[in-house]
Amino acid sequence: MNFKNFFLKYQNIFFYKILENQLDNYKTVLDVGCGHSSPLGKIRNKFKSEGIDIHKKTLETSRKNKTHDKYTVGDIKKLSKIYKNNSFDACVAIDVIEHFSKRDALKLIKDMDAIAQKKVILLTPNGFYEQHNYDGNPHQVHKSGWTKADLEKLGYKVYGLRGLKFLRDNHAGIKYKPWFFWGVCSFISEIIFFPFPSLSFDLYAVKTINKNNKK
Repeated sequence: MNFKNFFLKYQNIFFYKILENQLDNYKTVLDVGCGHSSPLGKIRNKFKSEGIDIHKKTLETSRKNKTHDKYTVGDIKKLSKIYKNNSFDACVAIDVIEHFSKRDALKLIKDMDAIAQKKVILLTPNGFYEQHNYDGNPHQVHKSGWTKADLEKLGYKVYGLRGLKFLRDNHAGIKYKPWFFWGVCSFISEIIFFPFPSLSFDLYAVKTINKNNKK
């Protein structure tokens, strides 16, 4: 295996470990807009998970990989009509909110906050990155960009992932050559700049839900 393939295989290991720790001891997790290759399938867990996505072909792939315990084909813009409040310990939306307008994404986040009893986790690019549909899935288009301040206003604690922002292109690939050098720089910078989301490529936002404040 050459370095490029090795890096592509293991580049998200730091993120997976963070996500694994964040969801430790939870019993149920709703994966919103789960896609065909959810990070929940890459971490050790003891929880029951449900994946929801509007794209049937995507869910078929995820089902074959046995990523989740249950699947629902549904429009996540109507999440509050599909799931009851407080019905999951945690909700996660990995690389999802950028696929909606700000208005629709804010409603989605509000719905997730209501559905989760304990925690909501979001992952989204730091700022707007253009992306068109691919793999026959029109829902892959990017429609909004998010900042640390946007998510903090919603009560989220925000961290940085995937290393320094300038090292990656619009599709999160390493921008420069040689791959070995800049890949290592990206991996190391991800750990160093985790507390500095404004400098990072991705924003990792976590909100701990206070059950006493929930209706």
